[in-house]
Amino acid sequence: MSGVPKLIKSDRQRKVVISLLLALAFLFRLWFGLCSEFWFEDERQVYLLGLKFYATRAWPYFGPDVTPVIQIPGALQGLLVGLPFFVAPVPEAPYVLLNVLSFASLCLLAWYTTRRLPEVPAWVVWAWLLTAPWTLNYSTHVINPSYVLAGGVLFFVGFLELFPPTGRELIRPDRAALMMGFALCWVMQLHMSWVVLVPFVAGAFYARARRVGRRVWRTMLWFACGAALTGALLLPTYLRYGFGGGAGDTPQVVVFNLDNLRHHLNPVEGILGRFLSFASFELPRFIGGNTQARLAFVRVHLWLAPFVAFLTATGLLQPVALLVLWFRRRHAHADWPAVKYLTAATLALLYLSFLFSFREPHSHTFYVTLPLAMLYSFYCWSPYLARRRWQIFAAVCLASGLVFHAGLALHNRAHHSLYMNRQLPQAAIEQRDYRLLGERRAGARY
Repeated sequence: MSGVPKLIKSDRQRKVVISLLLALAFLFRLWFGLCSEFWFEDERQVYLLGLKFYATRAWPYFGPDVTPVIQIPGALQGLLVGLPFFVAPVPEAPYVLLNVLSFASLCLLAWYTTRRLPEVPAWVVWAWLLTAPWTLNYSTHVINPSYVLAGGVLFFVGFLELFPPTGRELIRPDRAALMMGFALCWVMQLHMSWVVLVPFVAGAFYARARRVGRRVWRTMLWFACGAALTGALLLPTYLRYGFGGGAGDTPQVVVFNLDNLRHHLNPVEGILGRFLSFASFELPRFIGGNTQARLAFVRVHLWLAPFVAFLTATGLLQPVALLVLWFRRRHAHADWPAVKYLTAATLALLYLSFLFSFREPHSHTFYVTLPLAMLYSFYCWSPYLARRRWQIFAAVCLASGLVFHAGLALHNRAHHSLYMNRQLPQAAIEQRDYRLLGERRAGARY
């Protein structure tokens, strides 16, 4: 974070200040996550996966539920939630590990972005990535897409370095391949969006093979090693249930769904708008499920109204600007065409993928692509953020976002968080009886 205070001349003092700011950012994210939704069925079911593992010591052969009868194979989700209880048997324990993982991944993305775009002030990059609506409202509280972010960042940073048109030699090819393999099998056990990553793997190695020829096999070996590290947690499931049963009926989600075209073509609620909104101040989605609920939130918290109005207007304009700026031809960085065409190809892939999914293209269903949306947005903003007046505007937006999210956290703590009845999960942990918190869904394999 080289943009931190020029008034501090000592390198040691700068490091202390940066460390303190990062510690505060981590604590804010952890606090925000602890104040977030806990009692909604999806959040509670993911929490129960780990609580059941801790309480019964039964190996979690399957992870999150796609539907009540379709479950993602692999032990990773249950272990990520359950293992922290062995260290600290308190309800907050899984939140700490989750926030360590998401915070570390966002720091990696921030470091990588500043190395690619040194003209963008580091403080803008770090502050935005750590406090953006889509990285705060997801990746800080326990639900399976929150864990996807760490894998998504690792995968796309590795891909961008391994893919010759976007590579900057910031990370060695073997390490980039290792990261991709590790991340692919990580996401595979958390969310069905892992299938979107497979074409990126194929594209990276195809382009790499054209560049280095037969030497690509060495890189592919590193990829396989990375995949083996996380993929090993899938083996017990397939060894016990076989290849068919071990899949958890997940092949059923692949159906030709022409109805999704209606959602694709919606410029606001479709894939294009949702993808670009990952890198925008998209607030309404996290305030309430509909206009009535959002207005009720503002009426209750009138002091937040100016921040909500300002950031909502900004958040509506950002995706429009990101779309328009795609057509910019001149850019300070020679790899701009590669980045913008890669972004367009990603959108095309998402459009195609959801034609074969029984799910509608809600934002969380392709949350794994957030790192690419963020990087693309920084390429778009970089010519502007090099200027002081735009830096001031960015500072106002970031400060407003921080105030808003602090107010949202206080609201959620009283209405949605585990602190509405912390005694219940605490009793389940102490008595090692996960049923005190709730039952797993009927038909769940674990």
